[in-house]
Amino acid sequence: MVWIFLAITGDADLDDPTLAHRIKQGDAGAFRAFFDRYHGLLYGYLRRRGLAVAACEDLMQHAFLTIWERRHEIDEDKSLRALLFKIGYTRALNHFRDTAKFTDAAVLRNRTAPAAPDCDAAYALLHQSLLTAVEALPERRRAVFELCFLHEFTYREAAETLGISPKTVEHQMGHALKAIRHALRGFVQQP
Repeated sequence: MVWIFLAITGDADLDDPTLAHRIKQGDAGAFRAFFDRYHGLLYGYLRRRGLAVAACEDLMQHAFLTIWERRHEIDEDKSLRALLFKIGYTRALNHFRDTAKFTDAAVLRNRTAPAAPDCDAAYALLHQSLLTAVEALPERRRAVFELCFLHEFTYREAAETLGISPKTVEHQMGHALKAIRHALRGFVQQP
């Protein structure tokens, strides 16, 4: 009876722990659903680290391939999404080390506000100030902020991804938010 329900709803509707369990069992459909759910997020994360498109695609493919090849080692009590991002993050650091190019700051510095007819100068200035504030964060703090704020990771998932404690994630997020608030204080209207 349960199998019929899963067949009707499809793998795309499964929650992450169920996907992790099924991937561990070798279910290619569950792995495809996991890939469909997270490949765009991982790609965006890697691009924001300053990687070229081709490098992002290679590292993303390698991260998913690692999950599949090591599926028997999946710890179902931990977030598979966090493991995926940890693999991607580690591979990105290795890529930067191997190519001796760390372009994250240059990429953020060259970004501009999204082009849209209703973007005005104030929005563009706010957008650029936000990017500058995020760029100014120390590497680990920036990584924590991006995972928790942009990718909506829980503190536990961010901790697993970065190999730090959830308390450290909490501490880093507090400092990141304080620094960003301070950098953007001129945009907040006083009552």
